[in-house]
Amino acid sequence: MEKTVQSEEQQLSPNTRRSFGFSSLRIKKRHSSYEEGGFTGRRGLLSFSSVREQSRKESVSDEASQLHSAQDQVKNAGVLQGAIPSGEDEGGRQGALKRISAMWSSFRKGKRDRVQEADPTDPPCPEVADTSSRQHRYVSGQYFFEYLVVVSLNKTKDGSGYEPQITYQFPKRDGMAKFQKEEEEKTLKAITLFCFPEGISWAPLTEYHSETFSFVLTEIDGSRRNGYCRRLLPGGKGARPPEAYCIISSLACFGLFSKIFDEVEKRRQKSMAMIYPFMQKLREAPFPAPGNTVEIKSFIPESGTEIIRLTRPLDSWLEHVNFAKLFSCLTDKEVLLVFAVAVLERRIVFIADELGTLSQVIHAVAALLYPFTWQHTLISIVPEILIDVVMAPTPYLLGVQKHLLDQVTDQSDLLVVDLSEDKKQTFIVSIGDESSILPPKLQAEILEELSKRQTASTVEELNRVVSEAFLQFFVKTVGHYEPYVKYGRAGQQGVFEKRSFYKAIESKTTRHFVKKFIQTQMFDLFIQEVEQNQSGPHQGIFHKKILEYQEKKKRDKTKKH
Repeated sequence: MEKTVQSEEQQLSPNTRRSFGFSSLRIKKRHSSYEEGGFTGRRGLLSFSSVREQSRKESVSDEASQLHSAQDQVKNAGVLQGAIPSGEDEGGRQGALKRISAMWSSFRKGKRDRVQEADPTDPPCPEVADTSSRQHRYVSGQYFFEYLVVVSLNKTKDGSGYEPQITYQFPKRDGMAKFQKEEEEKTLKAITLFCFPEGISWAPLTEYHSETFSFVLTEIDGSRRNGYCRRLLPGGKGARPPEAYCIISSLACFGLFSKIFDEVEKRRQKSMAMIYPFMQKLREAPFPAPGNTVEIKSFIPESGTEIIRLTRPLDSWLEHVNFAKLFSCLTDKEVLLVFAVAVLERRIVFIADELGTLSQVIHAVAALLYPFTWQHTLISIVPEILIDVVMAPTPYLLGVQKHLLDQVTDQSDLLVVDLSEDKKQTFIVSIGDESSILPPKLQAEILEELSKRQTASTVEELNRVVSEAFLQFFVKTVGHYEPYVKYGRAGQQGVFEKRSFYKAIESKTTRHFVKKFIQTQMFDLFIQEVEQNQSGPHQGIFHKKILEYQEKKKRDKTKKH
């Protein structure tokens, strides 16, 4: 890891940027339907690549060399665990672009990591995947977490800075096959990268404000694991670097893991040895059902046996989200503008100093899209060493620390959102049409619903008010989809008649928005599940809200007559 970090620092100067190739592969073949404009090529197995123009002049050979170096760096770090193709082009630039395409493609969230609903009445936790036996084990309640690690900052051999290294791991993994051990090493290196995304630029401190944040690790098969991290200053005297505690879990429940960190931190102040028995008890406990509580008994010297109660929120589909942070950084109208950009799958970069702010805001924005799921790159905290991800030409939600702002603002076709308290303006870079994306009437209705959050007394109430406001937007714009999925004989896949679907919308402004929205990948994959009669959000809360809205319209119509 030390050589990797130093190599990157030496080769990538602040003024060096690169062009990228970026490939996107559709997962399943769709029914052909090419007659409508604006949707050509989206309905079959499709691979496309897009290359951004260089912002600075570089020789072809130098660019290929840098791309190859970046590929090795990221591959070794274990962040992008995609397979690198062996058949490479001898043509320098094209070969490099093919290599980088394969590398970036593993960042994307494919269809395989979307959630199967266990309960048709509740939406899923968006981050939980069921694509491996390991993840099924966690979702079934056997384990809270996969493992806990402590990441410390140790001086580099040349004394020029600090590098993060894992100094404690629970539980230890023994008896693994060679390939399993190699994959774990990649994961552990990736964890150190995300726990200290600032790189090697650290100095000993006497005071440090504890902070909690989260990130996502994407596997080669598209599945995801959540990383929950708390950074703090370890006990001791004099100046010392901070350390990080990180829990890796397939479960998405930020509030619950934040409470677990409170207990870990309390025990760490006494002795590192006190962490083990608590985590062992936690690992043996079943993950509670929504609204339920699990009790963990733990002995602490001088304090005796303590009972820690961990309660899971009743609204399990929002337990990884705290909308309060989003609305403390942005006004209601600014949130609406960010939502509009996200719903059309554009590129958004969020800027802040605090890692917790970045991770909470990005997950909150992604949650606003329910019942649809963000299908593209999502990195809540971009490590400095991977800042060139902002050059990727396809949709993304990225969190970038403010000291890297200069390396972001040379991009023009994106939205850069400053979340800082001392910001001069919220939108540092924008395209200019953001306020006209959503229908004006529906914008006003969302803002009216959001005003009700002022009376919310708990996090759960606030989350419910906010999620309801945006869920109703989708109910009113695309909630009439069901009659336009036509099925043939029993067992046959349905066909979505999109032209008839959007022509049925009476409002011109709403119809204009929907014609754009149905071209997004999130809608395309949503409707694909409906066509295939698969379980999904369309059978849960969203479907329930659609029925309620249709009944209300019938009652209103009856009253008029």
